[in-house]
Amino acid sequence: MNPKQDLTEISKKKAAKEAAKHIKDDYIVGLGSGSTAAYAIEEIAKKMKKENLRILGIPTSYQAFTLAVKNSIPITTLEEHLTIDVTIDGADQIDADLNLIKGMGGALTREKIVAQASRKSIIVADENKRVRKLGQDEQPIPIEVVPFAIPVVLRRISKIGGRPVLREGRGKVGPVLTDNCNAIIDATFGPLDHLAEMERTLKSITGVVETGLFIETTSLAYIGKKTSVEKLVATKTGLASQ
Repeated sequence: MNPKQDLTEISKKKAAKEAAKHIKDDYIVGLGSGSTAAYAIEEIAKKMKKENLRILGIPTSYQAFTLAVKNSIPITTLEEHLTIDVTIDGADQIDADLNLIKGMGGALTREKIVAQASRKSIIVADENKRVRKLGQDEQPIPIEVVPFAIPVVLRRISKIGGRPVLREGRGKVGPVLTDNCNAIIDATFGPLDHLAEMERTLKSITGVVETGLFIETTSLAYIGKKTSVEKLVATKTGLASQ
């Protein structure tokens, strides 16, 4: 790992540590997926042990499930607890209004379900994930798709100006499958100006299960920087930096 990567990982850990401070006794906690969310799960486990907290976790992926079990975090389900107190997750991009692109780890549908079931949804990220507009720097929107519909969805996305690519596995032949046994299409559109319109357009394509656009789902974010952690709070009138 080079020095720049070391610094990024340190930034992620600092952001995750700040987010874990929101966990309280008897909380139902949504456990996000990805490398930054993994640090948050580890920090939650440390806080549980140090403060003798009792919590139950709802993982958003098999990766999050196995990491929670490894760290002795008890698991529950949405069937047992429909309302989640707080969810801590990562993001692939985050804009000034705390809108996100998520799903490069393949768990976008479950992550969105858990986020929308949460009283508070907290994002942890390093400063490289902050952008002026979602979709810039050739960042694709991950789209979960029913396998039968792959050719149709690819064609429809191309017709509306996207550059779709079926995500394929490494070390195996064939497409990546989500925990829901669906495929993922990564669609690049460039910087996005009308997020809600793009979301509606993509969701209207038959066969699309969910998109990686997370619009107005985030309560606050912790952004890890070189020497500090910036706290961003979503408000009704915009964004507050603390």
